[in-house]
Amino acid sequence: MPTRRVHHLAAATAAATALTTVLAALAAAPAARAVGGIPLHLVRPGESIQRVIDAARPGDTVQLFPGTYRGSVRITTPGLTLRGVGTDSVIVPGDGTENACGAAGHGICVVGTEEQPLSDVTIEGLAVTGFRRNGIDASGTTGLTVAGTYIHDNAQQGISQEMSTRAVIRGNLSSDNGQSGVFLANYAYREGGSPDTGGTVVEGNELVGNRVGVTVRRLRGLAVQDNGISGNCAGVFVVGDEGVPRAGDLDVRRNAVVGNNRFCPANPRLGAIQGAGIVLTGTEDVRVTENMVHDNTGTSEFSGGIVLFKSVVGVSNARAVITDNQLSGNGPADLADRDLGADNTFAGNTCERSEPTGRC
Repeated sequence: MPTRRVHHLAAATAAATALTTVLAALAAAPAARAVGGIPLHLVRPGESIQRVIDAARPGDTVQLFPGTYRGSVRITTPGLTLRGVGTDSVIVPGDGTENACGAAGHGICVVGTEEQPLSDVTIEGLAVTGFRRNGIDASGTTGLTVAGTYIHDNAQQGISQEMSTRAVIRGNLSSDNGQSGVFLANYAYREGGSPDTGGTVVEGNELVGNRVGVTVRRLRGLAVQDNGISGNCAGVFVVGDEGVPRAGDLDVRRNAVVGNNRFCPANPRLGAIQGAGIVLTGTEDVRVTENMVHDNTGTSEFSGGIVLFKSVVGVSNARAVITDNQLSGNGPADLADRDLGADNTFAGNTCERSEPTGRC
């Protein structure tokens, strides 16, 4: 049973409690001060987060008090930290005219470019809800950290990132978003090969009630590990195609993927989904190890515990390594090799039923 996610969430809660105590002492302080040599900009409910962020410099921290903040936030300053006190610091939609992020329908945007990525931004200890597109939308970043956040009830992705490297997405609760709890891609809205992320980690998150818990599309060199993924239509989707280099050379390990049995109808990108645990489509060299995958059942083409399926353009998985997973109660099978790609390996798994037989 993965336990790291519990530790991350508990640590985030404890940190938020301690921070609330500190903020109480700072309540009468000026809006800007230094703590431990790091400039700290305080924002109270009713004040503009964007105005404070625009005035901040690289390396500064923008600290939110408890309360509700209306309006999207756009970050373009490297090294900036945006921090709340946990679920009591809530960002909700404004009128959409506050900045380009609001006009696009996102909650928090972290914006660099593929050629000049924005570095080392941190978002932690806050909630983002109710946006018509993504809760947190990051593009062209390197070294982004999203930790201890509650991202829920946004119409598209909870936490979305494209054209980015070296991210750490840890200890968040992303729930009831219209698409993925966490969505990672080379490009969100255009085609291309599969770049290496340089070690992005999606770790210790709770991903509940989304269309897909975690989607990784056309990327290489990352890990999805120690997450609790339940109550979605699908737990994990790793999506590749015929592009070169292909998606893959990544790890899905030590996750608890349980009861992802909602039904989601087909959309322009993907067929209907129900009861899908971990799905690989059109990938190469993906390692799926030491996961607990239980009670994912449905009647869609992706249904089952760990499923290998051809991509939307008919490309099979190659050299997938499916080892040391614990599976039970998945239907129609615990392990389903539905594309019969080349050189895929199944070994050391504990399971009851497979397609074809002999994979357990």
